[in-house]
Amino acid sequence: MSFSFDAESPSNLSEYSVSELSGSIKRTVEQAFDQVRVRGEICGYRGPHSSGHAYFGLKDDKARIDAVVWKGSMSRLRFRPEEGMEVIATGKVTTFPGSSKYQIVIETLEPAGAGALMALLEERRRRLAAEGLFDQGRKKRLPFMPRVIGVVTSPTGAVIRDILHRIADRFPVHVIVWPVRVQGEGSGNEVAAAIQGFNALEPGAALPRPDVLIVARGGGSLEDLWGFNDEAVVRAAAASAIPLISAVGHETDWTLIDHAADQRAPTPTGAAEMAVPVRADLEATLAGLSARLKGAAGRQMDNRRQALRALARALPSLDQLLALPRRRFDEAAAGLSRGLQMNTAEKRRSFERVGAHLRADLVAVRIRDRRQHLNERIAFAARLTERMAERAGRRLAAADVALRGYPGRALVQIRHDRKRVAALAEKGERAMLADLKRFRERIGAQNRMLQSLSYEKVLDRGFVLVRDETGAPLKTAAETGVGRSVTLQFADGRLAAITGEDASTLPLIEQAQPSRHVRLRKRRTEDDETPQGTLF
Repeated sequence: MSFSFDAESPSNLSEYSVSELSGSIKRTVEQAFDQVRVRGEICGYRGPHSSGHAYFGLKDDKARIDAVVWKGSMSRLRFRPEEGMEVIATGKVTTFPGSSKYQIVIETLEPAGAGALMALLEERRRRLAAEGLFDQGRKKRLPFMPRVIGVVTSPTGAVIRDILHRIADRFPVHVIVWPVRVQGEGSGNEVAAAIQGFNALEPGAALPRPDVLIVARGGGSLEDLWGFNDEAVVRAAAASAIPLISAVGHETDWTLIDHAADQRAPTPTGAAEMAVPVRADLEATLAGLSARLKGAAGRQMDNRRQALRALARALPSLDQLLALPRRRFDEAAAGLSRGLQMNTAEKRRSFERVGAHLRADLVAVRIRDRRQHLNERIAFAARLTERMAERAGRRLAAADVALRGYPGRALVQIRHDRKRVAALAEKGERAMLADLKRFRERIGAQNRMLQSLSYEKVLDRGFVLVRDETGAPLKTAAETGVGRSVTLQFADGRLAAITGEDASTLPLIEQAQPSRHVRLRKRRTEDDETPQGTLF
């Protein structure tokens, strides 16, 4: 028996196209893995794409699977994914037929236990602390009595109400609230932007710059408070020029912003108590200090008054102080006449001694010496006068020679100056004519404008201007009255007139047709009166 095989005989297997096979695989995978939870480490995460989707991978020590988070799910995540974070992803597995790959479409994402988040938080804390963001030397003192307080928190929670109520009870001041999200994706960026926005306000602007900031949120789990562990929030708090109080969570809750803030409050209410003092306590303290100051001033005055009395008792009386000077004065007065007589006698004896040494020959010798000295001075003055006259004569001769050539030089200078004056006069005349022409043109233009705007042009067209007794123009018929003296100004003169009754009582001669402008305005008024709904 022999068998023969035909190599070209058809197979009994079904034939698929590539698209059909890829679609079948896709449906099989999605039906088998419709909802799965996968635990792994995030790898290749570069943040959300420009479209809002996020593409990364999940891996363990043996395998790796691609992952994608669509834009709608990305906004609902409770914390932001980070490279190297161990997470538990919930979603469905699907395939991408264009490249024969499979991936998990993540709907929810949560950290793989609190230990992973704590490890990530501790690593971030050490890194930021190494940069000096938590140093105590960077901390700023809170103002004792701020005028404006800025609050960064959710505008709908109980936190802002507690803060406002506490501030109003202790010391009412102006509070500015910057509304932000305090939980979920993007909350950290909003808080950082709010801190930077408050610092960007200029002093003295329409919106006042706060003197102190409060970043507040109520209590919650580690995942709920994760936005305040964001690196952008920590850096914004450390760079804030305005003193900042962190009031995130309860007393046992700690976030990284607590380390970077200038002051950490256990609760939002505690932050309000740190920000402002108690007004009643300040008033009581002020009253006590005022009373102490008044008492101290009174006691000081009493002590000084007693010391003054003691010093006054130790001082001598007026008679005792003047007794010795009075005695010296009496003694000096008694010896004055005797001293005057003795001084006169002494001067007389001195004069007699000097007169005894005077002789006529000595006086003649002194007079002769003085005369000889005077003659020498006169001869010196005469010689000096002669020399000065000679020098003056030489200067006059030199001046005479110079003056003889001066008329020629003066004539040349005069001719030159005459030409220059003529040129300047011609130039000035041209400039004056140009200015006059320009001024004449300007005045003509202004005159034409004045004529076009003058009411007299209106009178030329047949209108009349009505004035009262004082010359003031009357604009309405109600201003005239009956029997009032008015002046009618026409284009060619004025007439006096007396007002009469209302023209409406006279018979109608001809009803003037309203102008097109009046008809349009009337129609527009009627249209305006037509009932019409409102957009509001």
